[in-house]
Amino acid sequence: MPSPTDWIAIDVPELDALPMAVTPRSQNLAARQRFPLHAHRWHQFVYATAGTLVVTVAGAWYVITPEQAIWVPAGVPHTTGTLQGAEFRNLYVADMPGVTMPSRCTVFAVTALLRALIVELEAVSHREEDSRYIDQLNALALAQLARLPAQDFYLPWPHSARLTTICLALYADPADARGLALWGRELGASGRTLARHFEKEVGLSFRAWRYRLRLFLAIEWLCAGRSITDIALSLGYASTAAFTYMFRQEMGAAPTVWRERKAGGLPSSPVLG
Repeated sequence: MPSPTDWIAIDVPELDALPMAVTPRSQNLAARQRFPLHAHRWHQFVYATAGTLVVTVAGAWYVITPEQAIWVPAGVPHTTGTLQGAEFRNLYVADMPGVTMPSRCTVFAVTALLRALIVELEAVSHREEDSRYIDQLNALALAQLARLPAQDFYLPWPHSARLTTICLALYADPADARGLALWGRELGASGRTLARHFEKEVGLSFRAWRYRLRLFLAIEWLCAGRSITDIALSLGYASTAAFTYMFRQEMGAAPTVWRERKAGGLPSSPVLG
């Protein structure tokens, strides 16, 4: 299992000033690529149209699915990377009056309209386009940002080496059913000690965190088109029925129905959080 330091550092793009009030930026990231710790003089709306991003802010890890994005206010040091690869898309937003967004990092559910706006803003940056149309896109994007529903539905990540080892192993193999007592024997700590540190660092019990990890991976894999049976077995569920029950409890719909709604541009926000 690679250590948490085995990231591949990539350069932060050099940009002295924003060419527009809302400036899109896109880049495809390979597995384990990460921008180093940095901050901007403008706000950033971090999003991926495919894959899962890992954003760190003040030692906290946010694992963001394609259903979500995180708002990083101007001046806040952060890193952005991906464990398994992602189509990184984001918006730089000028720090100016009228931007009615939180003053702290916040996770949001991304609407189908905003996703389409991000894709279109990125597309128009590569072609000749009427400035009035671009201004309209910018205004609509800002209006959509202000209307996004905030979420507590994100996957926090520990910062200590022992717990990071466990979480990376489970991220790579979520069917791993080992409890903290077994992990403790491998890592040289008691199960109670690991449990106490886990709740302190993550804010969730180990069991609740693993449950949420499986839900996050289910969302990512459903978006990638994997079969329900494959997802259920890869997550460690004994049957597709057990997986479907969990997913319906948390997301309000069976996996197949949820995927159909998402493909049709309908809301697919979680019940959890």
